[in-house]
Amino acid sequence: MAERIEIDAAGDVRLNDFRDLTLADRRPDRPGGRGLVIAEGVPVVQRLLDSPYPIRAVMGVEAKISLLLPELCTFDIPAYVVSASTMDSVVGFHLNRGVLATADRGPVPDLNDLLGPSRRVAVLEGVNDHENLGALFRNAAALGIDGIILTERCADPLYRRSVRVSMGHVLRVPFVPNVALPTTLDALRANGFQVAALTPQAPSIPLSRVDGSGRVAVLLGAEGPGLSAAALTGADVRVRIPMPAGVDSLNIATAAAIAFYQLR
Repeated sequence: MAERIEIDAAGDVRLNDFRDLTLADRRPDRPGGRGLVIAEGVPVVQRLLDSPYPIRAVMGVEAKISLLLPELCTFDIPAYVVSASTMDSVVGFHLNRGVLATADRGPVPDLNDLLGPSRRVAVLEGVNDHENLGALFRNAAALGIDGIILTERCADPLYRRSVRVSMGHVLRVPFVPNVALPTTLDALRANGFQVAALTPQAPSIPLSRVDGSGRVAVLLGAEGPGLSAAALTGADVRVRIPMPAGVDSLNIATAAAIAFYQLR
């Protein structure tokens, strides 16, 4: 059972996992990066506790810790109970969600191991906005995407803001980060996937005309630049979401949700 520990000093070293979160490195592979998964709010912490990521600690106000007791009873971890003001001092800003949890990162799945049992996957190119990334993972969890491949130059999906915006669903959708685009395309073809590049550029066909009976990978680019020439050339088909004149694109998470739903 989690050990309930009351702390009233913001400088207590036992709270270091949660300290100065606005300054926490977004890239855990850089020197000094913490490399932790950080969950904010009761629903997201519950999903972290129910995930394969090894839990380290929980910190929250009394009311939020009490709400989590049914889940915490199965973990041998510290549950730090602090005041709202102490929590704000530790994290470096006002946290109105009242509770945080930290976990270590788990092993990254092999690309072919992810693709093997999957029928629908998303491939992201250059998606570097953490909030868009979190929203996209939430949509993927809701709409039947089996896994996500992040090519080079994508943001970290386990950064705190992505985890929060995804409502913790980034913790349940398998993903492989930092894979070169040629490697990704070769693996998709070797595993029998049709690669559909989502783009408003001609020539492209309406998304509804894609044959969804087989394995499909949806290729998505960042807002603004969109997909690279290499990604468009490497796709089997280019698809678009039909829109009225004068509207040429959607937010990437919104466009992804439409594509995921169409291909269910």
